[in-house]
This record gives sequence, C-alpha cells and structure tokens, in this order.
Amino acid sequence: MEKEKQDKIECLAEEILKLARDRIVVNLRFLDSALLQLKPQSIRFLGGIQTDGRNLFYDPVFVLKAYEKEPNYITRSYLHTLLHCLFFHNFQYDKLNQVYWDLACDMAVEHMILDMALSQSSLEIDDELKRYLAEYQKEAKKLTAEKLYRNFLLNEPSEGRLYELTRLFRRDAHERWLSIGVEEMEISFAQWQKLTQRVRADLKSFSNDKNSGDALEENFSETMRERYDYAGFLKRFMTMGEQMKVNDDEFDYIYYTYGLDTYGNMPLVEPLEYADDNKINEFVIALDTSASCRGRTVQQFLQKTYSIMKTQETFFTKINVHILQSDTDVRADQKITSQDEFDAFMKNGKFVGFGSTDFRPTFRYVDELIEQGEFENLKGMIYFTDGYGTYPEKMPEYDVAFVFVNEDAFAPEVPAWATKLVLLPEEIEEE
Repeated sequence: MEKEKQDKIECLAEEILKLARDRIVVNLRFLDSALLQLKPQSIRFLGGIQTDGRNLFYDPVFVLKAYEKEPNYITRSYLHTLLHCLFFHNFQYDKLNQVYWDLACDMAVEHMILDMALSQSSLEIDDELKRYLAEYQKEAKKLTAEKLYRNFLLNEPSEGRLYELTRLFRRDAHERWLSIGVEEMEISFAQWQKLTQRVRADLKSFSNDKNSGDALEENFSETMRERYDYAGFLKRFMTMGEQMKVNDDEFDYIYYTYGLDTYGNMPLVEPLEYADDNKINEFVIALDTSASCRGRTVQQFLQKTYSIMKTQETFFTKINVHILQSDTDVRADQKITSQDEFDAFMKNGKFVGFGSTDFRPTFRYVDELIEQGEFENLKGMIYFTDGYGTYPEKMPEYDVAFVFVNEDAFAPEVPAWATKLVLLPEEIEEE
C-alpha cells in the first residue's frame, strides 16, 4: 500500500515537471537546447529542487505540495534553476562569499524571469520582488549576479535584510554547487559554455518575441565578458636580464666531480655563475589619479600589481620602476630601485592629483626620462585609468597597456597601438 502511494506521488511529480518544462519550451523557444541538458532525477526527502549542472534533482513530495499551493511555482523554480546554469552561477561558487553570491544569483535570475513576463511562471509575490529589485538597481546599476554581488560586498546588508531577501528570491538549494568535482566541473562547464552561446544566438533570432527580455541580454553580456589573466599579462612586460646565480641547466656535475676526484682540488668544469631570467627590470606604472578614479581603487590596483611581482619573484636585487601619478600633468614620480623601497611606498605613499585627465603629459615625461638616460631598455608602461582623457597620437617606442576597472561604453577608444584590459573590481582586490 505504501509503495503504491509512493509510486503515485512519483508519477504525479514527474508529470508536473514535464508540464513545467513544456511551458518553458512553448513560451521560451530559445531555451529548448538548454532544457535538454538537465536530466530530472527524483530523490525522496530532498526537500526542494537542486542542480549539479547535469541533473535537476527534485523531491516528489515537495513538487506536489508546491504545485498545490501555487501551480506556477514549479515552472518558476525549473526556469530559475536552468538560468543559474546558463549564466555559470554554479561554477565559481567556491571562490566567493557564498552567502552573498547565493543571494546575488537568485536576485539576478528572478529579475530575468520577471523581465520575460511569462504568465505561466508568475507568482503572487512578484510585485514585492520588483520593489526590492528597483531598490537595488539604484545601488548596483545593473541587476546581474556580478554587479549585485559587488554591491553586497560594498554595502553589507543586515542579517534581517539577508533573511528577508533569501526568503523571497530563493527557489532552489545550492548545496550541490559545492559538490561538483574538478574533472566533472570542467566537462560540464565546457558544455554549458557552448549551450549559453547557442541560447544567446537563438535569443537574437527570437528578439521580436515579447518574452525575450532585455535583462537576459544584459546578463549574457556580463557572463560572456572576456576575463583577463592580469598576472599572465605582466609577463609581456618582462625584460631579459642577467642575475648572479648558478645556471643549473648548463652545469654538468658529472665532469665537475670527476675533476675533483681525479685532480684533487681542481674541478674539471667551473659552474656558470650567470643565468638569463625573465625579470622585470625597467618598468613604468602610471596611475590616473583624476577625480573619477577613486584613491582606494588606485591603491588596490597598485597593491595587486606589486603582489603579482612578488609572487612570481620578478624582482632583481636592483630594479628601476617608476610609479607616476597623473591627471592633467605628472604630479608625482616615485622611483623604486629595490623591494624595500617598494614596501616603503606601499606603506607610506600618498596619492595626489584628482583633477581631470590628459594622458599626453605622462607620455612626454617618460620620453624625457628616456632621453636623460634614466632607462636603458624600458619594456613598457601600464596605465591604470577610467579611460576618459586625451590620448597621444604618436606611438611610443615601448609597449603600453591601458587598464580599466569595469568597462564604460561611453569611454573613448584607446589608440590602435595600445593594449586595453578590462578588469572587475574584485579582480584587483587582494585575496
């Protein structure tokens, strides 16, 4: 008798899940390929809905009770969980503040669903959700998971607010996001990347559909934004230098010890004392200290750059790094010739300027330093800026990279001869 009851519950829950999936396919045709990726799996006593990127786990009793209380709830939860996967929310979970990331992802997904205005997924609390989202849009500007997460880090909500927002926006549990193994994650992530690209392309095909939604494209743009390996990028600005040390690659210990054994204190081959290493020797870090570049952000960027140098052991015993602070002119030039000096500057250095921005004086100043013999082989300059300013027309003799924190669509394009990097604020913060 108990088994028959359980079988009936399983059957009804399965039918409700199929109905929810069919509703999504019929109304949001661009999601059909993504829906096929999640395989429904029934688990008793699960207490809700979860995903690991491959399966949609559900508690059949929960599905029946939720459907009975509000028929659209399961469709909403199904769509909610699917969108988490499409926007890779479950593939960076272990690197972030999980409480804030959970909530940011849930709010971003609910914003997309509300924007699509699908009647079959509407809930009684939607008006309340919209009020909260409107409030956070004023703070975060864009209602993507990344922007909301950043806002929570800067403006930490109270415990009461966290509880209330979680109660309203949560549709699925995220516990299985942590259980994804490395190999499984890489395979699944690659699959979801392809699916996301396909869904985005299909969305454009159905752009006239009233349910396509601008919020989806906004989140796609953020999710598919190219990420930069800033540590790897610094290697481009390394110069070949010679440092006093034994070159183990070219030294043969067999001949060396043979000479000692045969001739006493006379080694047959002396060790090579010099080895060429890729080390940062001469380098310029230009900091845009105009009013639009906040001092704290500038300091974090410099700290990040410095930390990468230290981690990769890119310092000579003697180095030649100039840290320039500029707005409409060069306001300060701190010459660094040792790690101790860099440490002292990071501890006691002050930021000056904070006017408008003109990049040309900085380039002229560096050219003057080269003419004065300050640099023997300047490899490059990294210019940290918001992008607003007057760029020089002439290409310098050294490599130049303009580094932005967040991309502003209205900022001028950098010159064709320069490299442009766009980093997120959290990508320059110390871990």
